[in-house]
Amino acid sequence: MLFNTLRYAEFFAAVFVGSWALVRYAGAWPRLVFLLLVSYGFYAAWDWRYLPLIFASSTVDFLLARAIAREERPRARRAMLIATVALNLGFLGFFKYWNFALENAAALCALLTGEPASVGHAFRVLLPPVGISFFTFESMSYVVDVYRGELPPHKSYLRYLLFVAFFPHLVAGPIVRPRDLLPQFERAPSLTLEEGGEGLFLVAIGLVKKVVLSDQLALNLVDRVFERPENYSALEVLAGVYGYAAQIYCDFSGYTDIAIGSALLLGVRFPKNFDAPYKAHNVADFWRRWHISLSTWLRDYLYIPLGGNRGSELATYRNLMITMLLGGLWHGASWNFVFWGFLHGLGLAVTRAFQRAVQRRRSAGERGGATASSPLSRVPLRALCVLLTFHYVCFAWIFFRVPTFSQAVLILRQIGTLTTFHPNLPPVLVALLGVALLSHYVPERLYERARGAFIAAPAPVQGALLFLVAIGLHEAASAAAVPFVYFQF
Repeated sequence: MLFNTLRYAEFFAAVFVGSWALVRYAGAWPRLVFLLLVSYGFYAAWDWRYLPLIFASSTVDFLLARAIAREERPRARRAMLIATVALNLGFLGFFKYWNFALENAAALCALLTGEPASVGHAFRVLLPPVGISFFTFESMSYVVDVYRGELPPHKSYLRYLLFVAFFPHLVAGPIVRPRDLLPQFERAPSLTLEEGGEGLFLVAIGLVKKVVLSDQLALNLVDRVFERPENYSALEVLAGVYGYAAQIYCDFSGYTDIAIGSALLLGVRFPKNFDAPYKAHNVADFWRRWHISLSTWLRDYLYIPLGGNRGSELATYRNLMITMLLGGLWHGASWNFVFWGFLHGLGLAVTRAFQRAVQRRRSAGERGGATASSPLSRVPLRALCVLLTFHYVCFAWIFFRVPTFSQAVLILRQIGTLTTFHPNLPPVLVALLGVALLSHYVPERLYERARGAFIAAPAPVQGALLFLVAIGLHEAASAAAVPFVYFQF
């Protein structure tokens, strides 16, 4: 059930009315049961066969967390933690990476024996459960937090099941921490006019990003260029790479806006997940702005447990690289994703080395009586760093988007021809690409003013604006709804 379809709009309208009707006439507890049932129904609409998986994994994690909290023996606590991590990663590894492992094993056998090897369909997982990467991380982080003593075990089994399965974040995040969401299910639900206006504004903005910008760039530029780059000039292929950078941002941040807005209309607030990532002046800054819920999860549950930056510089670079390699693999069972993670790990390591060099230079200047200003304090140099970071991220996006390394080489080779004819770049398409990218650089205060004006507007004015948005979406929409990019992860 895609967020950008009429079916979801009908589903959400029914959930909205039913949820708040139950709050008014029956109380908060029946509302929680209702939300859990519709969330499971939402998941079953994708593939009902995997519904027992999310229920079973949630139940086991809930029970193990309570057992860990009661247990005082460190060795037993650690054994139960290992059990929950092994269970969650086992589910994730089997459903998402089993086919990848089989294919690589077959390739290795063929390399060693010289005989072609293939994997029969009987041994393959036909379709991994949708959203398994997201709900696995959320549920596992709860048990880890309880083990660390950062979170008490939750008393309500129902609320915990709802925390994992709550439909706005179930399929593609954001990865909501238990400490952020579980307390909201304990409070009496409420929805103010301001929160309702903000939720509608976010849903509308998210749909515009997805349907008007992301889908049009994908269908009219990105998909065509990445499928047959040899048919396009260097300028058109480069525009396709820029187009994919814009597409994946508008697609995923658009989904996040709809998810946050939908949850807010149900009285639940999710954390922010994007902050104009292409304004980043280095790769570390990019990951503070892109998919914030994933980057902070990787930091807290992988990078820091590996040692973070507490050891030597070499150990820090190792930890950064391991984190990003696994982060790349989390996105998909392909060596392309692993290499994408390697590129970002390399970028993070270079960024840290540069920052350390600047810090040593500043310290040396202070000891010598001089004040060493940061080179990024100068606006032109900072703008250059933003430009370089954007192009490095775009270079990495190529390997994220293509199915094979040979296709990535073909794209880079075509860009290297430096040809400039561009019959496939009509002005409307260039304008869409420009809007999608330049919107990053609109001052935050202008966005806040627009949001505030919509929230403060009378209901008839809000309705009229949303009606105009609906007309625009109808005119821009393709014949069939285009799936969100991150639904595949």
